[in-house]
Amino acid sequence: MDLHSRFPGIADLKHRAQRRIPHFVWEYLDSGTGVEATLRRNRDGLDRVGFLPSILQGPLEFDTSTEFLGQTYPLPFGVAPIGMAGLIWPDAEAHLARAAASAGLPFTLSNVACQSPEDVAPHLGDNAWFQLYPPKDPDIRKDLLNRVRDAGFTTLVMTADVPVASRRERQTRSGLTNPPRLTPRILAQIAMRPEWALGITRSGPPRMRTLDKYTDNSSNLPPTAHVGYLLRTSPDMDYVHWLRDAWDGPLIVKGVQRPEDAEPLQRAGVDAIWISNHGGRQFDGAPAGIDALPAIRAATDLPLIFDSGIEGGLDILRAKALGADFVMLGRGFMYGLAALGAKGPAHVIDILRQDMHANMGQMGAVSLNHLPPVVPLADAAVQRY
Repeated sequence: MDLHSRFPGIADLKHRAQRRIPHFVWEYLDSGTGVEATLRRNRDGLDRVGFLPSILQGPLEFDTSTEFLGQTYPLPFGVAPIGMAGLIWPDAEAHLARAAASAGLPFTLSNVACQSPEDVAPHLGDNAWFQLYPPKDPDIRKDLLNRVRDAGFTTLVMTADVPVASRRERQTRSGLTNPPRLTPRILAQIAMRPEWALGITRSGPPRMRTLDKYTDNSSNLPPTAHVGYLLRTSPDMDYVHWLRDAWDGPLIVKGVQRPEDAEPLQRAGVDAIWISNHGGRQFDGAPAGIDALPAIRAATDLPLIFDSGIEGGLDILRAKALGADFVMLGRGFMYGLAALGAKGPAHVIDILRQDMHANMGQMGAVSLNHLPPVVPLADAAVQRY
């Protein structure tokens, strides 16, 4: 089967994914928080970033390689951390790790994934990153960092934009709790998705296996919170300094949206800043992620990662043109997995590669260092499939 003829864009994978996973899982994957205004702003903000096409360039060959944190990547993007990815599709973390390793791209394992660092260690390539939701207990911190290092992860990503659980009202309305409870309503949804159900039966009930060592899962929590909240703290700059001293590899701080946060992080010795509004899942009053990028770029010479709203290769080029050094995607990869299983992540990578080439050709840009200046586009209603 020619996947590009049936699923030429991530939107096509999104449609198929919705038909292959239970409704409560879809709501977990696809939803934001509040009335989802930030989710919409992310898309609208990217759609307002345009380029002027260039003509009469002759035949072009495209170089999409990217230097980032001392590594050369064939493409300027990687796999963002996805909490409870194994709920969305069985064995998700291993599938994503293998696809990223095969493509020579970074893969980021979430602190609250369904597979532990030890579980995914056999599948990791040379660019394995670990996302840390900051544990409060110093002994847990030290132990977790040792486990991550021993499993082969080389880069640490501290997420700073989740001081409290967000409400995620769509997720709550779907009946999903953490951990999931098999109510009659949930069981009815599962029965309608037999392939997903069979895979989950084989892989075991989704749970945050990294945290098994530190909690007995017995405490009552709000429906959108999880056991990780029993362990984590809301970090401050002292916490960043502690991590810098404790971790001997690259350290990235994720969730930055204000330019004034860049300079203290640079002084603390972090290696890169990750601009993100958590894909609209944390705070519904945030600006579009792409709108925050230029001011942060002007405030620091640290390398910048960008996420939030990326849906195609053109979006990656938009972020690069506005100052991002690297781009990460989460939902797009999960749409691919839920739509196509093990083949999905590699197809997402190929979609993004081909879309970048097509758009670079329109701009006459032979490399990512030769993108033209952006031009603002008027607000317009964009039809989403």
